[in-house]
Parts: sequence; C-alpha cells; structure tokens
Amino acid sequence: MQKLWFILKLVLLAGVIGTIVYLIWFSPLSVTAHTAQKGLLIAEVMGTGTLEARVETTISPKISGRIVEVMADQGIRVTEGDLLVRLDDAELKQQVEIAQANLDATSAAIVRLTTDKDRAAAVYNQAKKSNERILVLVQKNASSQDDADKAVEALAVAEAGVSRAEAAIAEGQKEIVAAEKTLEYHRARLHDTKIVAPFDGLIVKRNREPGDVVVPGSSILTLISTDELWIRAWVDETEMARLKTDQSARVLFRSEPDKAYPGKVVRLGREADRETREFIVDVLVLELPAYWAVGQRAEAFIEITRKDDVLLLPASLIVKRDDATGVFIDRDGVAAWRPISVGVRSRDTVEVLEGLSEGDSVIMSKNSKMVITDGRKVATP
Repeated sequence: MQKLWFILKLVLLAGVIGTIVYLIWFSPLSVTAHTAQKGLLIAEVMGTGTLEARVETTISPKISGRIVEVMADQGIRVTEGDLLVRLDDAELKQQVEIAQANLDATSAAIVRLTTDKDRAAAVYNQAKKSNERILVLVQKNASSQDDADKAVEALAVAEAGVSRAEAAIAEGQKEIVAAEKTLEYHRARLHDTKIVAPFDGLIVKRNREPGDVVVPGSSILTLISTDELWIRAWVDETEMARLKTDQSARVLFRSEPDKAYPGKVVRLGREADRETREFIVDVLVLELPAYWAVGQRAEAFIEITRKDDVLLLPASLIVKRDDATGVFIDRDGVAAWRPISVGVRSRDTVEVLEGLSEGDSVIMSKNSKMVITDGRKVATP
C-alpha cells in the first residue's frame, strides 16, 4: 500500500511539472508592443558635480583687532564698496592724533629753523661786506691787520652759523618725512578698521561675531559673485573626445529633480583623476532655481548630438545576438527576430537606420525573467 501511494505521488508530481513546463515553454508569452515612430533624438553626456562660484573671496582684516559690528549676514546681497565689518578704532584714532601732532610740531620747528637760517644769512652777508671793506682799507693803510683778522674771524663765525642752520633744516626735513610716513601708516590702519565689499555679490557664509578678536587672514565672511555660477561636473574620460566648449546643457538640481535649467559648457579640464578616470567639465548655469546653495549637488546633461525626424526605439527593446543587433517583432502571434542597424544613441533611445519602418511594432516580454526566443508564441494584451 505504501509503495502504491509513493508511485501515485510521483505521477502527480510529474503531472505538475509537465504542466508548468508546458505553460512556460508552449503557452503564448505575454508581451508588450511598441510602435516605431519618428521624432527628435538628443544624445547627451552626463556629469555629476556641485554648484560653484567662479569668483569667490574670503572677507578678512588687514590688521588685528576686535570686531565691533558685522553689517552683513549670509544670504544678503551687497554692492561694491558696502561696509561689511567694522573693527574697534579707538586706539588707532589716538595714534593718528599723536602722529598728526608730531607732524605739526616738526613742521613748526622747520619754520623756526628757516627763520634762524635767514638771520644767520643776514649776519653772514653783513660780515662779508665788512670783511671786504676792511680789506680795502688795509690796502690803503687806513686800517690795521688786527682789524682785518677780526673781520675774517667774524666772517667764518657767520658762515658756520649758516651751515648749522642749513644742517638743522635738513635734519628737520628728514623728521618731517618720517612724521608724514608715520601719519600715513596710522591713517591706513585706521582706514583698515572698515572692511568693505570688493565687488557686487552674495554673502554665503558668516564665521565671526561682534566681540571676536581677528588677525590678518581670519575669515569673517565669504563673498561670491553671482554673475557666473557653474556646475563643476565629473565626466568619464571615455567621453572626452565628444565634448567641446559652448555645447548646450541642461542642469538638474537634486533639490528639483523634475525641472531642468539651461546651461552651456565653458571649460574642459585637462587632467583626469587617476583613480576614478574622470575629468572636470565646467558648465555655466544660465538660469538658477529660486532656492540654491553653493556646493549643492547637480547633474549636467551635455548635448552632443541633435537629430530631428529620425526613426526611434527605446533602448530597452534592442537585443544583442552574437555580434548582431536586432529586435523581436510579432508575426501572427509568433516572435520573429529581425536584425537592424542603429545610429546615434541617447540614454534611453536609439536611432534606427535600417531594418524597421515607421509604424512597425516591436515586442518585449512583460516578465523580465522570461526571455523571448525566435519562434516563441506570443500574445499582446
């Protein structure tokens, strides 16, 4: 009895397996049909990267000091010359006042020295005339040699006085130059307590607050120009020969994946990453979304070919058989292989050059696990 039951189970199992095999291999395979149509084909190269500003600068002080006020915050647009940061200037104002007072005092001293020189020059001229007069008298024996010696001595003293006055003025002029440079230095430092925008742009980052002590090079704000914002996209090196400047592009930001923004290629990198084998392509974004941020991720699709009125098929319908390319068509309920010649390919569409005509129906299995074979019965909904 057990043996009979075992045989019965084997028969039932064989029947089930046979039914499954029949359904799989001999029943019509459910397929979907696609009609070949003419249309516009755009072939693109994709690169992934980030939104960057071509012109970016760090707002930092030229001098050390304490921040009194930060007039701009991130997200604020500024104009060239706008005051952005103010440092404590009390001590520097005092230094400017001291330097100005020193210059004024030195200038006044020069005036006094000039007056002294004029007096010394007058004494010298008088001594010179007296000396000349006495020399004439000595020659006429109307004056003694002792008078002549005294006149020469007086002339020498007067000449020395002029020389001292001139030397004092020369030294004073040097002091004036030094005082002017000192004043200029302190005025420049006072001027540097006010930090202004070097160009029109947008503040994208704020790093310091009032009360912070900063030194030259400290980052207070980050300013970018919004005139040129581009995607620094990484593209596979195999696409290098297909790209050139001024090619049109569409940019998809990950914050708005369903909307494309126009762009164009402005620069091609000339160095590939040695690990990823990708190179940089800069795509200028011609129109920005309402909300954007430097550094956000985006995809750039660069147009390399545009062909209109060509026969098109979804790339998913193309089947490789050995070295041939083809598709399956429905021939009276039976799948038939048809070789075709293809041209330009986009990401999901292929141009058909030969082997199909407009209106031809191409089929593919509804079940990705079930492969269409030549001669297989098929059924469309």
